[in-house]
Amino acid sequence: MAMMSRTRDLLMEGFEGFVREGSFKWALPRRGEDGDDEDPDASPSSGKRASVAALSAKANAVVARCARILEVSIDDLQKDFDKQASDSLKQQTNYARNFLEYCCFMALAQTSQVAGYLADKTFRRLTFDMMLAWEAPSSSNQISVKVEVDSTVSLEAFIRIAPAIPTVADVVTCSNLFDVLSNSTGGRLSFSVYDKYLSGLDRYGYVMMFAFCHAEVKAVALCKIYKVYHGTYLGLSICFISYRAIKKMKTQSESSLLSSIRSQRGERILEIDGTLTTQPVLEHVGISTWPGRLTLTDHALYFEALRVVTYDKPKAYELAEDVKQVIKPELTGPWGSRLFDKAVMYKSTTLTEPVIIEFPELTGHSRRDYWLAIMSEVLYAHSFVRKFDISGVDKEETVLKAVLGILRLQAIEELGFPVPIRYESLLMFNLCDKLPGGDVILETLARAIASRTSDRSTQAGTSRGMHAVLSNLGVVSSVNNGERLFVGEVVVGEMSSLQKAVTDSMNNYKKVELAQASVDGVKVDGLDTNLAVMKELLSPVSELWRVLIMLSSWDEPIKSMVFCSLFSYIIIRGWVVYFVVMVLLFSATFMFLTRLSNQGKPMAEVKVASPPPMNTMEQLLAVQNAISKIEELVQDANIVLLKIRALLLAFPSQATDRAILALVLMALSLAIVPTRMLMLVMFLEAFTNKSPPRRASTERWTRRLREWWFSIPAAPVVVEKDKEDKKTR
Repeated sequence: MAMMSRTRDLLMEGFEGFVREGSFKWALPRRGEDGDDEDPDASPSSGKRASVAALSAKANAVVARCARILEVSIDDLQKDFDKQASDSLKQQTNYARNFLEYCCFMALAQTSQVAGYLADKTFRRLTFDMMLAWEAPSSSNQISVKVEVDSTVSLEAFIRIAPAIPTVADVVTCSNLFDVLSNSTGGRLSFSVYDKYLSGLDRYGYVMMFAFCHAEVKAVALCKIYKVYHGTYLGLSICFISYRAIKKMKTQSESSLLSSIRSQRGERILEIDGTLTTQPVLEHVGISTWPGRLTLTDHALYFEALRVVTYDKPKAYELAEDVKQVIKPELTGPWGSRLFDKAVMYKSTTLTEPVIIEFPELTGHSRRDYWLAIMSEVLYAHSFVRKFDISGVDKEETVLKAVLGILRLQAIEELGFPVPIRYESLLMFNLCDKLPGGDVILETLARAIASRTSDRSTQAGTSRGMHAVLSNLGVVSSVNNGERLFVGEVVVGEMSSLQKAVTDSMNNYKKVELAQASVDGVKVDGLDTNLAVMKELLSPVSELWRVLIMLSSWDEPIKSMVFCSLFSYIIIRGWVVYFVVMVLLFSATFMFLTRLSNQGKPMAEVKVASPPPMNTMEQLLAVQNAISKIEELVQDANIVLLKIRALLLAFPSQATDRAILALVLMALSLAIVPTRMLMLVMFLEAFTNKSPPRRASTERWTRRLREWWFSIPAAPVVVEKDKEDKKTR
């Protein structure tokens, strides 16, 4: 608690210092000027060059605007880049794009530090122009990209520029976010959609980061929500509430109990549900069901049962602490039945039994999927913090990444964008949990956070705390690290280690998707059809087993004799390991040659003879017979286990004496006889017991062994019924 309080004080002091010093005033929108009407060729200082010959007209216009934001000339900006960049970044083929990225990242690092920057349309236009210029940065390959509202940008341009603005996108989910935004425009992003998205973020999401109040309040109506804008600053509060939550609670009061619980850890309210009678939330514990209000914060989940006119004391379901939480989808229904797929189950070591939270709706289960995604995002974020032992400012920043992802998802939903079926694709920690190699992404992110911790120790005083958050979110000055030029989390001219990990994981995920699509395509319905498919697939194994049975039965003595002699020789010479090696090499060679011969050809289909059709009654009888056979198998297995239990407990009988003697002889054999000879004896015993010389004795010993097994009594079993009736709880 003390560490978290100190961290919040550090953030507040740093932010107050930045605003008090007026560090961001140059980036605030000017009411008397229109950024779009300014001459892009104007120089911020007289006598300086107004453009770069290697850049296209669009790129020059963007660089000029970046220079004005940074309050330097284009010449000085270019000299600074030439001084810091490595030789590989200054090669003629990529110089234009690398210099453009450097200018864009530096300008975005400055403007992103100002509260309310998303509300400025000139900023939104500038960032979109950066993407347009990125696609055609050089004068030699200039294409007709006009500054029009209907101009569009590609995925490559979006994933290079957008992650430099931490509120707009993050590196992990950037490509999925682009797919959502460009879904209605043919795979390319238009300015109208981009502008709508950023406006929605400013209204629905970004307000959360600048939610302030003077003191602890007991009603949301009393909590004053302001934005830091034009130097107006009221004071950082632990009472952070998202716009979406405010809108849902505008006619209701937050309970004083919940308010006091939240204030202890400075929890931010991210989502609320159950405030409308048309969209209730139900909590199931045993067979008890209560409607109520569900509140998600960045640390826990709270449910307040609805009484006659008020809400009951909130129940807290922890997400931040390690109590072995499990959150997964669940089926619900009347009287404990499992009919409707519209609920989430939460269980932990602090609960005696799982809690099921249901989100009723007429069709589908989108409400449940949304809540499952955002609850899991908070849980995964804190799990990441614990796993890599992240604390202090770094912990606040990590949780803030999850919060920003949830707010982006809320903004997309509120604006009516087509949300993918899987909400997890837009949430960073959820996506890392699903992606192949997602653990590598998280490890790379943890290393990046750890590498910044040492740099932060050089900062002192008030600015240190704010610099930490800005650095972690990717808005700091450029740093030359050997051959790589960093601006925050992004690298000029190439992908950062985090971006590379995400790209590799996404490529692997596409392969997994293709493989999964093939799996879904070969699934067939019907028990008889699936058994027929399995029989056909196992036919090579069945054929091999048939040959081995034929050889061991000595129906063809010559073949059986050759096989027995060959394997006996292999065992005597100690070549069993080499035999296994040869089998593996033969399998690998067969696969390689088959791949070469079938290169470019589709995979051969498995042809299965369709079983005769069965009507409903025949299917029911088949299922009943299958269940009866399974029951018999389970009974036989239980009898075997009970007899073994009787032998181990030395139940007085003649069979027990023989079992003890057999175990002693086996132990002596293992201790005295060489392993190679034991293997030979076991092979000859198993393979020659049906040979003509041994057939009579084998039948006699088999009969004696069966009689010995039948003479073993089973251990007694008493089935006790549970007297506790769980339904009465």
